[in-house]
Amino acid sequence: MPGQSHSDSSFVPPVAHDSDSPDIAWRPGPAYLERSRLLRFMRAQGISDYQELMRRSVQEPGWFWDAVCKDLELEWYRPYEQVMDGSGGVAWTTWFKGGRFNYVHNALDKHAQSARRDQPAVIWEGETGAAQTLTYAQLATETNRLANALRALGVGRGDRVGVYLPMIPAVVIATFACSKIGAIYTPIFSGYAAGAVASRLEGCEARLLITANAFHRRGAEIDMKAVADEAASACPSVEHVLVYRHTAREPAAWNGGRDVWWHEATAGQSDQYATEQMDPEDPYMIIYTSGTTGKPKGTVHVHGGFPIKGAQDMAHCFDFQAGERFFWMTDIGWMMGPWVISGSLMLGGTVVLYDGAPNYPKADRLWEMAARYRVTHLGVSPTLIRALMPAGDDLPARHDLSSLVLVGSSGEPWTPEAWHWLFEHVGKRERPIINYSGGTEISGGIVGCTTIQPLKPCAFSGAVAGVAADVVDEQGQPVRGTVGELVIRAANPGMTRGFWGDPQRYLDTYWSRLPDTWVHGDWAEIDADGFWYIRGRSDDTIKIAGKRLGPAEAEAAACAHPAVAQAAAIGLPHEVKGEELVIFAVLRPEYQPGEQLRAEVAEQVARELGKALRPAAVHFVSDLPRTRSGKIMRRTIRAIFLAKDPGDLSSLENPAALEELGRLTGKGGA
Repeated sequence: MPGQSHSDSSFVPPVAHDSDSPDIAWRPGPAYLERSRLLRFMRAQGISDYQELMRRSVQEPGWFWDAVCKDLELEWYRPYEQVMDGSGGVAWTTWFKGGRFNYVHNALDKHAQSARRDQPAVIWEGETGAAQTLTYAQLATETNRLANALRALGVGRGDRVGVYLPMIPAVVIATFACSKIGAIYTPIFSGYAAGAVASRLEGCEARLLITANAFHRRGAEIDMKAVADEAASACPSVEHVLVYRHTAREPAAWNGGRDVWWHEATAGQSDQYATEQMDPEDPYMIIYTSGTTGKPKGTVHVHGGFPIKGAQDMAHCFDFQAGERFFWMTDIGWMMGPWVISGSLMLGGTVVLYDGAPNYPKADRLWEMAARYRVTHLGVSPTLIRALMPAGDDLPARHDLSSLVLVGSSGEPWTPEAWHWLFEHVGKRERPIINYSGGTEISGGIVGCTTIQPLKPCAFSGAVAGVAADVVDEQGQPVRGTVGELVIRAANPGMTRGFWGDPQRYLDTYWSRLPDTWVHGDWAEIDADGFWYIRGRSDDTIKIAGKRLGPAEAEAAACAHPAVAQAAAIGLPHEVKGEELVIFAVLRPEYQPGEQLRAEVAEQVARELGKALRPAAVHFVSDLPRTRSGKIMRRTIRAIFLAKDPGDLSSLENPAALEELGRLTGKGGA
């Protein structure tokens, strides 16, 4: 097509191949191959195998992303004239030049006006057992009414809106309504304290904050409006707070000049709204990274970026199809929240939302919901599975999970024990685990699995199609069979268009280390069979006597001991070796800490990694500091032990874990 771009690079990311390795845990059978969207796409393009798809997708990005748009059946108000334009440099590549597009048309409008109008678009259940279903037609009606209400409040194209809501149907309506009118929304985690909410509202100069009066968590009613009040009061740019009545709780305070009830604002509003026709490069979302160090970064995503990349990953990695049901245990404030909403609905499926703790009031709540709503695609994190495992191997089997096509995973690297538990007790060794890793800044996956390739425990089948990922040494040269830096060698539409208000920080963060190369910040490794592994954050790297060790390797080794439920590994300064390995372990309930057990765990790590990497210390703790999305805050642990500034703690889930670590500082054990 006119303006189509081609890369001169001969680089092709390696992908997994079907070997005779005894480590292969799953191979696709006829049922998975016959239903595969990815195989249909490849055949339509005359491509015979995944390696050939990878080659063409990274060497001919203009062809590939044009083919993806057609495969996803995306509708454009005006067709694009040029797929990509790199004239501003690789870091500022733009996409779908000349087109007019709005992802909400593709996720909502076209379905509400089709035979799919009466299909469930959103199924929601709350912790108390309350439930609600919205068809596409009903979702369109509510979204249009809110879009008109937002315009009545003075919100329009380019204005920023904070969305601070629990995972209820209103969060879908709010995000779609913002995008429908051309506003830019900032999703904010529902569990944040006022300071973290305020920092995000201030960062994007939001004019409006959308929140709820309250929500339930583990049996308690949380006063969300009070947190929103405190945050909004600290942000002069916020003109209105729109409040959704989710529970019967009356707000403790009401600012009549600022606060507006959602139901009053939408009453009498038209159920029609002509979706704004946007340039594909117009921003629709500013989503902040959780920020374990430094100020959180506001990553800018555009209509022709994140939604298209997310839908492509969902279609080609997760094989999600129209009419199926996707349930990912997440929050709107984390990347997987907007991802699962826009992707599920753009593909004509149903998104299942849950607002509550995954193991409340019973440990099998997650499995119960998956069975009740006939979920086809269930998304979890390794952290969540490790938390559910102690409740019993038999809990998933008590529920009819026969509707599941697969289980998806993202977040922390897997430990083998947790991966096998999920594969055996939930997947029955028949369903694949689609491991998926990328980030907020990249709109989803850099590496992943597919349902047409074999799987190894804890591994990825390779780079996601269209992503020119590689693993390199410090000079940027490819490395195989050893740990290196995960990079991307070319642009793709899902990449953030920079940090809001701080373009130089964006360049410094991702593009400054190696020429024209995105350095993601993860350690990764590619084995002899072409399988990829994430070994942890590269800024968490441990270097012992010149050997570079990813914390995930050490943590997996510690968790191989039957007493250890979870572990965190850090490196502390050592005058001879540079750094020494220190392990923090959470024990299973039936084990008690002691010197003998400490020595056993250290010996287990030494057996797995080698004597040179034996931990200098093993500390037993009751919990590990982690973000609200489940990631262990290793740099925070290290900072506390070195008496340094722990950085931004707004994403911390469990402050008590830091207090316990503080008591350990300078001691030889616990």
